[in-house]
Amino acid sequence: MWLLFGAGVVGMLLFVFAVSINFLNLFGQMPNLKTLESPRSELASEVYSADGVLMGKYFRENRTPVAYEELAQTTIDALIATEDARFEEHSGIDPKALARVASGVVRGGKNGGGSTLSQQLAKMLFRTREDLNNGRLNEAPLLGMVITKTKEWILAVRLERNYTKREILRMYLNTADFGSNAFGINVAAKTFFNKKPRVLTLEESALLVGLVNGPSWFNPVRNPERSKKRRDWVLSQMSKYQYIDEPTYAATIQKPIKLDYKVENQNEGIAPYFRTELSKTLRDWAKETDHDLYSDGLKIYTTIDSRMQKYAESAVAEHMKLQQKWFDQHWKGQQPWRDENGRLIPNFLSSSIKRTARYQSLNARFEGNKDSIKYYLNKKYKMKVFTWQGGEKEVNMSPMDSLAYYKRLLHAGFMAMNPLNGQIKAWVGGINYKYIKYDHVKQGKRQPGSTFKPFVYVAAIDQGYSPCYQRPDVATTFPAERGRPAYTPRNFEGSFSGRTFTLRQALARSMNSITAWLVQKLGPDVVASYAKRMGITSPIDAVPAIGFGSSDVSIYELTGAYSTFVNKGVWTAPIMVTRIEDKNGNVLREFVAQTREALTEQTAYLMTYMLRGATEEQGGTSIILKGGFKFPYEMGAKTGTTSNYSDGWFMGLTPDLVCGMWVGGEDRSIHFRTGAYGQGSRLALPLYGTFMKKVYADKSIGINTGPFPKPSKPLDVEIDCSRYYNGATQRDTIPYDQKLNQVELGDLSEEDI
Repeated sequence: MWLLFGAGVVGMLLFVFAVSINFLNLFGQMPNLKTLESPRSELASEVYSADGVLMGKYFRENRTPVAYEELAQTTIDALIATEDARFEEHSGIDPKALARVASGVVRGGKNGGGSTLSQQLAKMLFRTREDLNNGRLNEAPLLGMVITKTKEWILAVRLERNYTKREILRMYLNTADFGSNAFGINVAAKTFFNKKPRVLTLEESALLVGLVNGPSWFNPVRNPERSKKRRDWVLSQMSKYQYIDEPTYAATIQKPIKLDYKVENQNEGIAPYFRTELSKTLRDWAKETDHDLYSDGLKIYTTIDSRMQKYAESAVAEHMKLQQKWFDQHWKGQQPWRDENGRLIPNFLSSSIKRTARYQSLNARFEGNKDSIKYYLNKKYKMKVFTWQGGEKEVNMSPMDSLAYYKRLLHAGFMAMNPLNGQIKAWVGGINYKYIKYDHVKQGKRQPGSTFKPFVYVAAIDQGYSPCYQRPDVATTFPAERGRPAYTPRNFEGSFSGRTFTLRQALARSMNSITAWLVQKLGPDVVASYAKRMGITSPIDAVPAIGFGSSDVSIYELTGAYSTFVNKGVWTAPIMVTRIEDKNGNVLREFVAQTREALTEQTAYLMTYMLRGATEEQGGTSIILKGGFKFPYEMGAKTGTTSNYSDGWFMGLTPDLVCGMWVGGEDRSIHFRTGAYGQGSRLALPLYGTFMKKVYADKSIGINTGPFPKPSKPLDVEIDCSRYYNGATQRDTIPYDQKLNQVELGDLSEEDI
């Protein structure tokens, strides 16, 4: 018997040794010493604003670790009492617990689990039942489980040798899955109670510890009664092992579960459109540097100012809610999808639905059977839709109804950046990220209309024309060539006055006639080259209509280009990140904007002076910034409107902030019918005024209210054009783009008006 016993002991030791070295690859791999000393668990990467506010996270498992000192003692006590009462007494394996389990098996009953906290941690950290389960013998049902348990015992002992008891507790609570996409106690406390771990109450700690054993089964949202029973059992264990006294236990189990439940996801947080676009850049960087954006626990410090971002999101919401109200009233009882002649586009919805994922899925499912596809496209379902009344609403709609509903929505994009260093300060890519993911700042590109005109005027200024150069408001015709018919651009109101205007007045009033004349003089190729020099990367067609924004660009490109005027002629690429740190705070990379000299300092300043004309000259398209919004500061501005009022644009400049914005329908065929509503000065400009009003009011931001800085050398051209003004402007105090007296107010409220 002694020989048999000795042989058994030796055999067991040899088996453990064989498992530990994966003898002949029979048992599956084991972590090496380096992995054991620095076990890897997935950590969410965190995104911070320039002023230190957590904006959001990138993760597969939402986990943000905390130090032991940040844990509530009640959480630690509850965990030990529930999962491993002799945690402080063993070295990774608890013989008494194993004996209890064995006794239960022999008697055919259950006496609880025998795994220690260290074994459970080993199972979570090293995924013993997935990643380490690749040996030749692991497939054998009973033997495979024995091998897995042996690995967990070995790893538990090694963890106890490498880490203190406190470190093991901290690692366990930072690693455990609490359900609801909450990994680790830090995220769990925020998800279920909107608290930091250190301030969890006794009953809250007990509830969270109870979740570890079955995150879905004991979920307090879906299964509140079951969750309470589990919580009370945890409290009974704490009472049993004298972590709490009997009166405390009796009082605590009487308390109901009170949650402040909110699951973190990518739809939440500051600047979701920005974070989505940023992730594309970060994924490329991570691939090049062998990092994992979604599990390495990186700290990403962005250029966004959380205050400006808040004001931008608020301004977009305020402005778009009102524009949508006007749009719905404008098209009341009618369908807004119209061709360039105002005629209803036939089969618009049935054509549009074919581009959706829903249609593609149904088409594949029913192998192109039109009747089946049509049936399910018109079948009504309960769904939630975005509305401007409360954010979202539950409705009964078919996919076709939903398409028609969303096609009627107006959309917007907004970006603000510091022109001096390229840092993007605010980014709003749309009206609601949860329901509409498409980003209108960088992803979306549309014709910019008259906001492209400054590229014509900067080319002219750079080649010797001065802001005071005079030109009559008469027609300019581009002759037919290469199959293109003759082209005569007309002013906004469709006629020519014949009166003389300076270039500053012409740009201020956004006059097409004088812009066309400059394009003809300079050549479309020259205008295109200046646009490219100033950061426009989208394809630009060098055609006569180039000066009126005939080629699609993004807000991102246009805002960066306009920043060249403010930054003394130096184009600065917009940047989104200043630095990236690893989980330990080590700087992995710092970012500086790419720059190049695009204009002379004098040309750049003259263009800021020209753009100021829109807010200072009589008839300027943005004069409302001085009159209506009552901004007393120097501001440059440019409005833009495309054919049929499909796109409303606005660009605003101050000495340290350049803003670009666009408003329009998802499709170019969806728009207002008149300039009274659809021009850039009405559709987009008020968004800028609303935003800047909030920014100027917040003194903590410290926005520069001074004048645009002058060049270091004296100007060699004349900019005081007052002696050229001879009454030509007296009859035009209302800008061409602001025929306010023609607005059909309908039944709008006084507040709207």
